[in-house]
Amino acid sequence: MGQNSTASLQTWAQVAPTLVAIAAGRAAADRVIRGGKVVNVHTREVLDWEVAIAAGRFAYVGPDATHCIGADTEVINANGSYVIPGLCDGHMHIESGMLTPAEFAAAVIPHGTTTMFTDPHEIANVMGLEGVRLMHDEALMQPVNIFTQMPSCAPSAPGLETTGYAISAEDVEEAMAWPGIIGLGEMMNFPGVVAGDAQMLAEIAATQNAGKTVGGHYASPDLGPAFHAYAAGGPADDHEGTGEADAIARTRQGMRAMMRLGSAWYDVESQITAITEKGMDPRNFILCTDDCHSGTLVNDGHMNRVVRHAIDCGCDPLIALQMATINTATHFGLERELGSIAPGRRADVILTSDLTTLPIDHVIARGVDVAKDGKITVDCPHLDWPGHARQTVNMGPDKTAQDFEIAAPDGANHVTARVIGVVENQAPTQALSADLPVQDGLVEAQGEVCQIALVERHKATGGVTNAFVSGFGYSGDMAIASTVAHDSHHMIVVGTDRAHMAKAANRLADVGGGVTVWKDGKEIGLVELPIAGLMSDSPAAEVAAKAQGIVEAMVACGCTLNNAYMQHSLLALVVIPELRISDLGLVDVRTFDTVPLFEDVR
Repeated sequence: MGQNSTASLQTWAQVAPTLVAIAAGRAAADRVIRGGKVVNVHTREVLDWEVAIAAGRFAYVGPDATHCIGADTEVINANGSYVIPGLCDGHMHIESGMLTPAEFAAAVIPHGTTTMFTDPHEIANVMGLEGVRLMHDEALMQPVNIFTQMPSCAPSAPGLETTGYAISAEDVEEAMAWPGIIGLGEMMNFPGVVAGDAQMLAEIAATQNAGKTVGGHYASPDLGPAFHAYAAGGPADDHEGTGEADAIARTRQGMRAMMRLGSAWYDVESQITAITEKGMDPRNFILCTDDCHSGTLVNDGHMNRVVRHAIDCGCDPLIALQMATINTATHFGLERELGSIAPGRRADVILTSDLTTLPIDHVIARGVDVAKDGKITVDCPHLDWPGHARQTVNMGPDKTAQDFEIAAPDGANHVTARVIGVVENQAPTQALSADLPVQDGLVEAQGEVCQIALVERHKATGGVTNAFVSGFGYSGDMAIASTVAHDSHHMIVVGTDRAHMAKAANRLADVGGGVTVWKDGKEIGLVELPIAGLMSDSPAAEVAAKAQGIVEAMVACGCTLNNAYMQHSLLALVVIPELRISDLGLVDVRTFDTVPLFEDVR
């Protein structure tokens, strides 16, 4: 593929004499970019300046780099393009792309993403600290900057779910010494923090003692004392806001408001008015993706998509760029290292012909060309994943239709059941109720309501939790199963027919994990995710094509929701209101307690 930048980047201290000499005109740069308009995100200016690069870093940024050019210097003519910093994603989960770190990097580099702050809490729930280390190690091999946040909550809500592994405060303390760890992943157990839970506070303390950043996750509309208690607990940011009031509340407490645009989360437009209308200081706001489907990455973009969307929502392009570059770097204590085009920083640069539509014409990372005209030009090295990482679907004996039966209470003809209500383009669900009939002693789903089951897949207990869900619009005989089931990552099966549900579950056990859709007795969509049941090490385009097949299969089953698979994968996320499913039963996230499936029997 051409140039490769897998060698370790030298520190500023190691190359400072060279950078100083080039800036002073005593030595020549490796590369100089001329003829462009440099976007200075420190001052929100566009300057007719030139840029000199050496040893993977910026040496000179100023009006004339002639004195930096020697016989062997490569001069890049920007031809009037804007020269902007490489884009940073402030909060994301690589596993949500169904890709390994290497393949995720290969997918987003052509879109101008040169820095990612990733929380691998998905694999932590399946493989524990070993899984986090594997993600961390492959991240460090990439030609762009991938920093890892040590997951804080596995399980996300102790006592309400059972995971494959649990993360301890000692694990967090150990990981803080790893070279690629930048901080603590999102603190999802916000009730634990509010209640002063010793383990949660110990994890936060270990992170702060290491001088690193604590990620937040306050998924509650309550902005009263509970929110203030959470802020006092130490989280430095939060990406769970869904409205203007959320963004304002967080920044007023000294937190950064992270506004996300993922494949299914559209929370930028509703919060950016805090800047565009209320005039809040934009340096306290950060753009991120959180969860991006592989199809989104391949077809629509990554952080460039988020920046464009923010601009479309009325944000000044230079402010939008700040929120995807320097704001993010500053938040993680890396302002002197990346996030801007300034001396000493990593030479992460994009050339684009327009600041509003943001076409990504040329991407440079650490001084090396990594993408041109939408095509990657470097290799993204793969880790040699151990065999047991591909053998994580352990659900016990094959399932039958009987495993998905929901027995009615003795003598009942009808029941009123609790139902998980899916909300399009939002992470929260609704806690609904439905009157359902009883036939031959079994409660039957009908109309908009279909069955949902959580199949235990970590320890082969054979356990199946059955309940009801609505909002997908499924009809006919069908089922969809996935081993991506945030955050416990058991297996989630949704269907209108119990035999199809059994077929779907067994299929994923056979292939080692992934997503499968069945209709009228046949499999009509499959994505194999053999690594931890979460990721594939196949190229992103191949995974995206299969993922698109899942979308089309869901439509064939009657579903018309935008990115409905993302909604499916979150149905077991017991830290986001209102109603979820776990291996321990139905969870009312408003009260953080399990609740009975039936509200009334008659």
